[in-house]
Amino acid sequence: MASSMLKEMRNGDVDNKYGVGGGVEDMYGEDTATEDQLVTPWTVSVASGYTLLRDPHHNKGLAFTEKERDAHYLRGLLPPAVMTQELQEKKLMHNLRQYTVPLQRYVAMMDLQERNERLFYKLLIDNVEELLPVVYTPTVGEACQKYGSIFRRPQGLYISLKEKGKILEVLKNWPEKSIQVIVVTDGERILGLGDLGCQGMGIPVGKLSLYTALGGLRPSACLPITIDVGTNNETLLNDEFYIGLKQKRATGQEYAELLEEFMCAVKQNYGEKVLVQFEDFANHNAFDLLAKYSKTHLVFNDDIQGTASVVLAGLVASLKLLGGNLADHTFLFLGAGEAGTGIAELIALEMSKQAKAPVEQTRKKIWLVDSKGLIVKSRQESLQHFKKPWAHDHEPVKELLDAVKAIKPTVLIGTSGVGKTFTKEVVEEMASLNKKPLILALSNPTSQSECTAEEAYTWSKGNAIFASGSPFDPVQYDGKVLVPGQANNAYIFPGFGLGLIISGAIRVHDDLLLAASEALAAQVKSKHFEKGLIYPPFSNIRKISAHIAANVAAKAYDLGLASRLPRPQDLVEYAGSCMYSPVYRSYR
Repeated sequence: MASSMLKEMRNGDVDNKYGVGGGVEDMYGEDTATEDQLVTPWTVSVASGYTLLRDPHHNKGLAFTEKERDAHYLRGLLPPAVMTQELQEKKLMHNLRQYTVPLQRYVAMMDLQERNERLFYKLLIDNVEELLPVVYTPTVGEACQKYGSIFRRPQGLYISLKEKGKILEVLKNWPEKSIQVIVVTDGERILGLGDLGCQGMGIPVGKLSLYTALGGLRPSACLPITIDVGTNNETLLNDEFYIGLKQKRATGQEYAELLEEFMCAVKQNYGEKVLVQFEDFANHNAFDLLAKYSKTHLVFNDDIQGTASVVLAGLVASLKLLGGNLADHTFLFLGAGEAGTGIAELIALEMSKQAKAPVEQTRKKIWLVDSKGLIVKSRQESLQHFKKPWAHDHEPVKELLDAVKAIKPTVLIGTSGVGKTFTKEVVEEMASLNKKPLILALSNPTSQSECTAEEAYTWSKGNAIFASGSPFDPVQYDGKVLVPGQANNAYIFPGFGLGLIISGAIRVHDDLLLAASEALAAQVKSKHFEKGLIYPPFSNIRKISAHIAANVAAKAYDLGLASRLPRPQDLVEYAGSCMYSPVYRSYR
């Protein structure tokens, strides 16, 4: 039986059945087993000896017991000490804290992931507030810039123009067959850092480690992919150590054909219910890909939809501090790309739902400023299609400060990717217009943030409610400690993805994003508002993700988008029960 199973696995013929432990059928009972049950460390055969120590899925290092060392031919291959997972975790956290350079911590964490998968996730889950900035923004930005130098071994699939015509074969080369989530980038717009080409792989790898740590998806069900169509970054093209294609970016038909082949191959290989998350594509491609494939695939763009959902959650929560409804506020954005227009549209949809007014009407409460100034009707002809709904009647305004004076917003949102653009004058004007100005400086990484927490609090005389995309330390002002919030997509996408998977959703609908925002906003309690926070602390992130997943799944069932039947009685409990646990298993 075992040999026939393995043969099926090699041929990729295993049914993509669903069970517990994050969703995919658990062939060897590893996730359905309780933590005290014995499991067999299968690879292609039963892993033992040196092979077992080199297999990150099953390696436990010094935590192998005396009995396991005898049974799996590990005697002499390990020092004699036997450690618990908790002791290993304590030692590693001590070692990580010795590093003064964040990139060194990042490399150490990636080494651990390649060596001992369960310990990596145990560390990340138990120390999420400390380690999230290491494996994700802001450190992941620097890691992508230097990815060629720190590249050790492949952590995902690289699909380049060389693979055109054989992408399905490339997907079959990946050792895991039952994939639930793919995060894919083409590296053209990595955070606020621009075109990093093939080195953008750090983003899908980082995102998927958060899908597991924060959303509870099994690591084996996650696949990071970089599509390499070249780069327009001259520095990389002239770098002899660059790891990607050394050519200018393919565009137009050549690009579209490669993406079409990729999307068809994904569906053919992994089925209808695999979630494809687009990540850090340039504006023009991001909108086109989302519009094209949202009708035929289960797709999600974190830059457009994830950012929008997390910002909307913060706005809904902030109403407890600001008062009124969303429709009572006026919003001004600096930046009219993927993030800006995505957030604006979701705010308009939520206002439309609350006020029972057409979305065309609620859009009029939202104004956007791009590199040429305020988006107004007189600019309609020259605007890109995704900016046109935001062109309202107003005389042209060039500068952000003048736009603030003219529009008199209650909420200022930065998605420009350009640092230091919320100047002292802009923040002071916001503070003069509003008792409690809400200022969201969302651009990543920290160097690209429109202003710092300290600047927002100081210039507003401590009155601003502030949140940013990357983390900032608490600020002392006038004898008070002000704690900035972080509008981090990591609040939303892991729970959102889990909700899609546990319900067997086949398409993403805007109402699912609203459901995720409402669930996150509901997790902000009065003790958080007292500190001026509009997001809950990350220390409870798995519980938050379970609530988001349950709300998203419930909405998917209500809309008839769910295929997992019957509907579980208690979706919060079910979401929690499906989450991957990084605790070591005992081996036969």
